[in-house]
Amino acid sequence: MATKIPVTVITGFLGSGKTSLIRHLLQNNQGRRIAVLVNEFGELGIDGELLKSCQVCPEDGESDTNIFELTNGCLCCTVQEEFYPMMQELIKRRDSIDCILIETSGLALPKPLVKAFRWQEIRNAATVDAVITVVDCAAVAAGTFASDLEAIAAQRQADDSLEHETPLQELFEDQLACADLVVLNKIDLVDAETKARVEELIKQELPRVVKIVESNGSQLDASILLGFQAAVEDNLDSRPSHHDTEEDHNHDEEIISTNLILDRTFDPEKLQQQLEKLAQEQEIYRIKGFVAVPNKSMRLVMQGVGTRFDKFYDRPWKTEEARQTRLVFIGRDLKSSEIESQLVAL
Repeated sequence: MATKIPVTVITGFLGSGKTSLIRHLLQNNQGRRIAVLVNEFGELGIDGELLKSCQVCPEDGESDTNIFELTNGCLCCTVQEEFYPMMQELIKRRDSIDCILIETSGLALPKPLVKAFRWQEIRNAATVDAVITVVDCAAVAAGTFASDLEAIAAQRQADDSLEHETPLQELFEDQLACADLVVLNKIDLVDAETKARVEELIKQELPRVVKIVESNGSQLDASILLGFQAAVEDNLDSRPSHHDTEEDHNHDEEIISTNLILDRTFDPEKLQQQLEKLAQEQEIYRIKGFVAVPNKSMRLVMQGVGTRFDKFYDRPWKTEEARQTRLVFIGRDLKSSEIESQLVAL
């Protein structure tokens, strides 16, 4: 029987650096034939587009066939409906694939996805080489996405009726509990003392000894990320989850995604200022997308985590594509009409 295809699951919260990690891996693939399955929380695919513009694949159109997108869903909730058919297609091409990378959405639990590799049809052809959890060091330090554990404990003591864990805190813990490797990313944004504090917090959440590697901009060598041979699907008992006793799990229904497509250009600095203002006014966890800039032949990528933004030009606009500004917003109870009206007014 042919060797099983090794599959690396890359998880982590919104904006932690998962797509950048995969993009760097594709650009430095060391001859590996890599297929990528990208899962977006919203219906507008941004991450898949970013990977397709990595400038590694050939220009004959075949490059897109190794990047597969699942949008408007969460793999941990749609394993049977969405993930299984896609894996069946990849398995048919196993002779031309050396490994598969799966980027989960930032709101996905990794364990339900890994369980799917126990299904006989997948188990015979593929195995989970490792689960890699990417952590935004600066965001965790600021308490933006993972609640401060000491603060929760203090509140709990002060009020016995207070819920101990928020849905986002559970998500953070479950993503860490399933990890074979933790990437502590964006360490350049914090000082040494803060980095050490975040690393200690992560260690407290890990149920077993797991290596933590530091990264700036997800720039890590393939030798660090691939080749674990962990067969994760066979040892899930050592990876506890808050949802192990549940038949189904529920996400926080107030966390939604909304997207905006505008047939116009924007001044990047003015747009960023407005997006920062929106992130302060609403509980927006993640902003990402492409911006058409006046008098620029290149497409601008703009990404925000909370009120922190970065941007870069990824590729020239294609002759046949509309020069639109496309932005995705992910957050709690978003007011889509207010977001649109403020941007349209710029």
